[in-house]
Amino acid sequence: MDEPIVPSLNSAYIPAALANHAVSDEEESDDQTPSANLLPKHSSVPLAVRYSPTDSYCLVYIIFFLMGIGSLLPWNFFITAKHYWMYKLSNHSEGGAEEQRSELSDYFESYLVIASTIPSVLSLVLNYLLVNRLSSNVRILSTLVLILLVFVVTTVLVKVDMSSCRVEFFACTLVSVAVVSGASNVFCGSVFGISGHFPMRISQALISGQAMGGTLTAVASIIDLAAAEDVTDSALAYFLTADVLILLCIIAYMLLPKLAYSRHYMMAASSSSAARMSDQGSAVRSIPPLKPILRKTWVLGLSVFYVFCISITVFPAVSSGIQSVHKDSGSLLTSTYFVPLTSFLVYNFADFCGRQATAWLQVPGPTSRVLPALVLCRTILVPLIMFCNFQPRDHLHTVFFRHDAFPVVFNCLLGLTNGYLGTLPMIYGPKVVPRELAEATGVVMSFFLTLGLAVGSALSVLIVHCI
Repeated sequence: MDEPIVPSLNSAYIPAALANHAVSDEEESDDQTPSANLLPKHSSVPLAVRYSPTDSYCLVYIIFFLMGIGSLLPWNFFITAKHYWMYKLSNHSEGGAEEQRSELSDYFESYLVIASTIPSVLSLVLNYLLVNRLSSNVRILSTLVLILLVFVVTTVLVKVDMSSCRVEFFACTLVSVAVVSGASNVFCGSVFGISGHFPMRISQALISGQAMGGTLTAVASIIDLAAAEDVTDSALAYFLTADVLILLCIIAYMLLPKLAYSRHYMMAASSSSAARMSDQGSAVRSIPPLKPILRKTWVLGLSVFYVFCISITVFPAVSSGIQSVHKDSGSLLTSTYFVPLTSFLVYNFADFCGRQATAWLQVPGPTSRVLPALVLCRTILVPLIMFCNFQPRDHLHTVFFRHDAFPVVFNCLLGLTNGYLGTLPMIYGPKVVPRELAEATGVVMSFFLTLGLAVGSALSVLIVHCI
């Protein structure tokens, strides 16, 4: 048999080729996941796919883990810098006068969520339309560069006196968030798509990296608060950290095609794409069919939607407003560090643990009715977090859960269930469809996720105003 013609490495990123990874003999014997049995069997799998090199030093795993960190890092850095935004938007001068409550600071996080999620939904629609028309290589690198530019501008503004134009700063920040969120979602959907033709461990690395991004962000914010006496000095170091991490993502992605392990799967996928292009002509570059994808994944998609809708309804708009009942005791632990520790760090670390658990445990399966039932059970976390010591309370004055341990437990449950129940449908989705629809399915699943964030963000604004 003649060897298949392998296109150049640049064409390895053609999105039409980025489908469900073909399973090698070794992977078929090792993969014990429920979804392994769901992989479609095609006799036209390129011979090269059946003999794969090893991932030396787990470099490809680490790169996708880093890509996962980078995909949600911009969002995490914006929402975790709570003290900086409150400082910039409060009614005081840059000279250091005591901060006073303002409408901009009270509702900033709710508007921040809206400004990020609505462009995200629109960008994922665009990403789906471009999935077979624009190289994922172009999509990924261009969005990373755009994110880096916006963060550089945000970093520069840290040391600019904005006390006389807080409204303009507020609007500029929301525009930056909108641009970054749209770019991040195109980047995330594209990276999730190219992970589809790698073994499942690579997809899991990407999703775990997303949660680790939130954890690292929370840790960075706490370190910066402790190391810098001035709020702006802390924010400067904080956003510079983001700049460096985004730059590392760009370098790591450019390194990916040079590694034998990743080159093997990309070239095999490109070989399949070349064969389909010769058979179907220009049809490959048309918009992927949506109906067969939804027929297989609508339950999984709705599960993802509801998981993230519930999470974003209370995090961070409500959970970060919960104050310690001992706030006036003079302890830094119950004042300055209470929100970074009990809201951001606890939630993100629990989210990471939940996502990482899917590497070893994958139950319920993709067709089980238990999965959507567990997703619905998370609804109880919304009133539980609402009736912790959220301040200020203008309407619902009753606080049922006054002890400081309650927000820690509730945020831990919120993050743990978000990570586990949100990851399972995401990794199941691309595995239950034909491999030629896998990348498009990844974009569709990302769309359900982002739609959940958009609806949850609207609900979070309503809840904050009701409290």
